[in-house]
Amino acid sequence: MSGTSVDGVDAAVVDVTHQDEVLKIRLMGYAESPIDEHLRQRIFTLFSPDQSRTDQVCEVNVLLGEAFAGAAALALRQAGARADLVASHGQTVWHQVAPGHTRSTLQLGEPSVIAERLGVTTVADFRPRDIAAGGQGAPLASWGDALLFGDQQLSRAVQNIGGIGNVTWIPPGGQWEAMLAFDTGPGNALIDHAAWRLSGGMQRFDVDGALAKGGRVDDTALAELLDHPYFSLQQPKSTGREVFGAQLVDPFIARCIERGLSTADVLATLTGFTVHAIADQYRRFLPGRPDEVVVGGGGSRNPVLMRLLQQLLDPAQIRLHEEFGLPSLGREAVYFALMGHEALHGRPNTIPSCTGATHPVVMGKVVPGANYRELMQRMARSSETRPRRLVVESAFRQDA
Repeated sequence: MSGTSVDGVDAAVVDVTHQDEVLKIRLMGYAESPIDEHLRQRIFTLFSPDQSRTDQVCEVNVLLGEAFAGAAALALRQAGARADLVASHGQTVWHQVAPGHTRSTLQLGEPSVIAERLGVTTVADFRPRDIAAGGQGAPLASWGDALLFGDQQLSRAVQNIGGIGNVTWIPPGGQWEAMLAFDTGPGNALIDHAAWRLSGGMQRFDVDGALAKGGRVDDTALAELLDHPYFSLQQPKSTGREVFGAQLVDPFIARCIERGLSTADVLATLTGFTVHAIADQYRRFLPGRPDEVVVGGGGSRNPVLMRLLQQLLDPAQIRLHEEFGLPSLGREAVYFALMGHEALHGRPNTIPSCTGATHPVVMGKVVPGANYRELMQRMARSSETRPRRLVVESAFRQDA
């Protein structure tokens, strides 16, 4: 999994078993691999239609496939495991679901390269099938959230704060039909870009929120950001760098500098923007206040952001994914492993109430590996019953 922030590749090695309506997983290993800085800059160029070229898209697609294959191989070596299946989300470079345009999405990271380098069957390119069925193709983590976080008494909001923020609302009882999911707006993308630009390229992100901690939120600038039309759109909805990216934050930074705001003030305001956007979207669209908010993604490592989140969402209890056995940064890699598992079994791996699709679909395209025929023989004997619950059999340790 490589997210909107393009800050690395998360790879999880997961042992999966299926019994009745329960998926059981054992997290055998988890590794974070860096992305080569030159490749990272080329990816960022593709985020801008004015700068990207078809030949660059073509080449970066293969280079990302090599990077993902390398990340998977590293995780497997560290876990001492051999893969039956690789599932790759890819790197999103464009996500087009705005009214007036053909709904479409583009993830790069050629799965044929992964299958060739690792020699095993690979499932990739998940989002387009949901979009073809009328959905947003996001947030796809809602399916994994539904399996893991349903509770008979508690309502939970599962909030990812990656480059973009997204939430899954799970009501008491965990009824899938009553679940909601949507992108809350920016996560770390604007903060990261501002830290990079204002540090002259010396910092990729605001480490531990140190820059924001030294500044103050400018209420006028914050109100301007929160007036963005995305926040009034009805859910289900999704967004990306094409909305909350450089084209928004660069002019914002220029206006802030003209008004005399310091670097710390700009970072504090953008950090406040992310958190206030989350709180705003909860108030507008969630059926009620959540009892618990489970936070994952890079934002969960920003203490300034997390303190403000606790203040704005009080009295909800803020929890981390580690408390449920998964790494906060690696939870989506685990989910896509499970989505690949279900795709190979021909079982739907979406929740229409969360993505807006007309019906559940089997997402993912299969690239056969050397073990494909063996896998198909095993799949032919598998159950058609869709899993409804996820059990993590061995808890993840941060020092593992």
